[in-house]
Amino acid sequence: MEPGKGIGGRLLGLLLVAGLALLRGSWGLENGLARTPVMGWLHWERFLCNVDCRADPHNCISEQLYMQMADIMAAEGWKDVGYEYVCIDDCWLAARRDDNHRLQPDPLRFPSGIKHLADYVHSKGLKLGIYQDVGTHTCAGYPGSFGFYELDAQTFAEWGVDLLKFDGCNFINLDMLIEGYKNMSLALNQTGRNIVYSCEWPFYLWPFVQPNYTDIRKYCNQWRNHGDISDSWNSLKNIISWTAAHQSVIQPVAGPGGWNDPDMLVIGNFGLSKDQQVTQMALWAIMAAPLLMSNDLRNINPDSKALLQNQYIIAINQDPLGIQGHRVTRASHDFNCWSLMLRR
Repeated sequence: MEPGKGIGGRLLGLLLVAGLALLRGSWGLENGLARTPVMGWLHWERFLCNVDCRADPHNCISEQLYMQMADIMAAEGWKDVGYEYVCIDDCWLAARRDDNHRLQPDPLRFPSGIKHLADYVHSKGLKLGIYQDVGTHTCAGYPGSFGFYELDAQTFAEWGVDLLKFDGCNFINLDMLIEGYKNMSLALNQTGRNIVYSCEWPFYLWPFVQPNYTDIRKYCNQWRNHGDISDSWNSLKNIISWTAAHQSVIQPVAGPGGWNDPDMLVIGNFGLSKDQQVTQMALWAIMAAPLLMSNDLRNINPDSKALLQNQYIIAINQDPLGIQGHRVTRASHDFNCWSLMLRR
């Protein structure tokens, strides 16, 4: 599905067929959140697990990075078009829990604590997301939530967290993985705080068994199906191809309150051409995907910024009907036809 040139060429392979329909009934997680796909910024693809603030203070995982992104999102139009979550990914944690078994941030990189950071983000009219793992350790080796689901959920609520990305590394067996995701969902709801629940549950099940998406939707607001995206056209094509190949399984369960997450927008980085960036933005809109950018908003080029802030594309993604588009046909290697239904 190689992109061509010009406006028509950049959308080559994408056919938007708009129609009218009634809103479908709600049958998933009823926490009242994510009625349209979540929009925001997430650090992982661009900044990874850079914890060396001495050598690279400008780009390391620290409270300064998130405060700077919050400032820019509030001041440069991002919040105005719908990007509202500033999300921390892995590597924010200290190496061990405190004496009361509570999670704690790395004291050198987050000296003011997560509560202070959440308050700062909220003061900008934005929301804070955080990362944890269903297993014994996070993917980067920091303390996981296994055995501490209720305590961690309460900690996040007390800190003022608004979204939890819950990864699936270092689980003991599939029963533990599934029950862990369910238990954290219940624990978050019991806190009384509105916390969007972002799962990676199906991605970790696929190597062993086809996930039960009806069950997953009962517990999660969004869920990852595929491995991490990277800043390359090949990575983007792989995710699109996987989504199309499995659309009969994953497309019917998407809708208000629960979404398939094909991972981050890498628009504004280094690996995609201008045409390829248009392709990602268009398809993520058609697929009713969460729009979580992973880029450096401090140094984004004007074309990428304009694309990410395009209100017409965002309106397609945020359509209240919430039906995920699907590939209608693959006429050739270079041409795909996609369809979706919108509410007028």
